Amino acid sequence: MIKRSDFQLPGGRSGVLLIHGLTGTPTEMRFVAKGLNRNGFTVHAMQLAGHCGSEEDLLKTGWHDWYRSVCEAADRLRGEVDQMFVAGLSMGALLALKLAADRPDQVDGLGLYGTTFFYDGWTIPWIGRLSFMLPLVCGLGFGHNQRFHECFPYGIKDERIRQRIANSMLSGDSAAAGLPGNPWPSLAEFYRLSFRVRQQLRGIRTPCLVVHAVDDDVASLKNVRMIVRGVQGPVETVLLENSYHMITVDQERDKVIDRSTRFFNHVAATSFVRMPEPQQVAVSID
Repeated sequence: MIKRSDFQLPGGRSGVLLIHGLTGTPTEMRFVAKGLNRNGFTVHAMQLAGHCGSEEDLLKTGWHDWYRSVCEAADRLRGEVDQMFVAGLSMGALLALKLAADRPDQVDGLGLYGTTFFYDGWTIPWIGRLSFMLPLVCGLGFGHNQRFHECFPYGIKDERIRQRIANSMLSGDSAAAGLPGNPWPSLAEFYRLSFRVRQQLRGIRTPCLVVHAVDDDVASLKNVRMIVRGVQGPVETVLLENSYHMITVDQERDKVIDRSTRFFNHVAATSFVRMPEPQQVAVSID
């Protein structure tokens, strides 16, 4: 049974929609949510479709369902605030980017935490680095009962927090800590989403705050470079020296809160002039 784990913290007229990652839970955004709310933001930590239940619940959904739940949450929050910022962790960052690409007038700024286009961090085994092929493999009917299991250090450098989250995850409390593994069909859906978002990057002119751990164990800095080189709007990059992938719960979460607060407030107070759409020019080729 899927448990409702999403939550909203009322605050000012600037709102932040927080999006968790694949097989994750809104709980992984709670530290950041509370910090942003203390700093005056209305915050909604949403729950992706199919998450916070069993693996079977997740497998009933795909990236279109996950994105639809983001759009629905964004519509609700946008009706309550004057400015809306969208921040996501890991796959949640991809969903935030897609929302900005599809609805530029709705999203005023982005917080991209541990953005993951590819699983290529230092804990990912060689076979895991081939997971980008899963859309083809699963499309041919293979691997539907296979999964990649979460492995140490579970994206968390802080030993105390890691132990607590790992215990909850391995005990089966998916609403508190997510699932202990990534089913192959769900990873195939993730890569279909990643491909779609990469195609849309050049159309994004929304201001972006990119926060990423230098030693991210799941997603290397290659993922950061894809954003910086891809989007057309202003980008601020913050690299964390003492965290792993789950930067919203790890040792530098206060820095994530502080830099996000400053960035969102700056965007809210500044009239960013979005770059105009590029004009097509006819070129004669002799």
